[in-house]
Amino acid sequence: MSSRRPRVSIVLPVRNGAGTVDRAIRSVVGQTWIDWELVVVDDGSTDGTVGMVHGWSKMDPRVRLIAASATGLVAALIRGVSESRGELVARMDSDDEMKPERLAQQVAYLATHETVELVSCGVEFGGDREAHAGYAAHVDWLNSVVTSVQIMCARFVESPLAHPSVMWRREVWAEHGGYRDGEFPEDYELWLRWLDAGVRMAKVPEVLMNWQDSDGRLSRTDPRYSPEAFYRIKAPYIFRELERSAEGRQIWIAGSGRPTRKRVAWLEAAGVGLTGYVDLDPKKIGQRIQDKPVRSPDDLPPPEQAVVLSYVGSRGARKAVQEDLHRRGFKEGTDFWLCA
Repeated sequence: MSSRRPRVSIVLPVRNGAGTVDRAIRSVVGQTWIDWELVVVDDGSTDGTVGMVHGWSKMDPRVRLIAASATGLVAALIRGVSESRGELVARMDSDDEMKPERLAQQVAYLATHETVELVSCGVEFGGDREAHAGYAAHVDWLNSVVTSVQIMCARFVESPLAHPSVMWRREVWAEHGGYRDGEFPEDYELWLRWLDAGVRMAKVPEVLMNWQDSDGRLSRTDPRYSPEAFYRIKAPYIFRELERSAEGRQIWIAGSGRPTRKRVAWLEAAGVGLTGYVDLDPKKIGQRIQDKPVRSPDDLPPPEQAVVLSYVGSRGARKAVQEDLHRRGFKEGTDFWLCA
């Protein structure tokens, strides 16, 4: 192995990926940017993954195989980043594909945007849009969240970055810490923690990755990626944001249905003191939920007095709430946040 430090380290954890990892590695080897190393951490595969990666490492010394016992995704990610050597760290998964210009465009972006510490990119939905319409809509939403301001404003909706699409400066990991293991999505927790610490993130607006959507992906099968796990992990970060920006204003929740109330319980557990709910349903207006009033949007205090957290989750209704609050003089990221 060469002792020369590459510009980019790509960290790729894999377990039993013999059916896809060859394609993923081929897309890395085909990059127009050539100053990279690929650190493949095998997490206890029992199929032909190790042999396949080893074959690539013999053909191209930039491909490094770390064979480990099955300790889990987070441990594999931590080991991969810890043993990588590049100035920049990029992520990749074993079932995805990079477009040839991915690394070159992200390196160039960081070189010309010195205050940005993490850069992502647009992703192509690699699945059946009809069978998995919800996930396809999520990808479309991801690709609409591009600028640093948009990422900051959207961070409480759900994860604003596709995990295998990111590249960050190594100093960010050293300063703010890396992945943590727990009952939560490890990537979303990392983005929330880094954004909370002031790390600036952005995206190259071009689609530079094919993000595969398979039935066996962890986000479909592991409870750490359930909707409730997302609501639970973001609650303390919403609390921290309100401590900075609410400035003694009332905290109102847009939406008052049962799913909203269940998710708002995580906010209260994190320390958020709620004033009441805002709802369009005339049957709910004037009622009280756990001693909190339900008001019409027309009775909402002005932004000088109130902050709104919207838990209205359907995409059409989410946009309607966003537009209504804008009309009422509320500024997103200061006076209101979309949280679902």
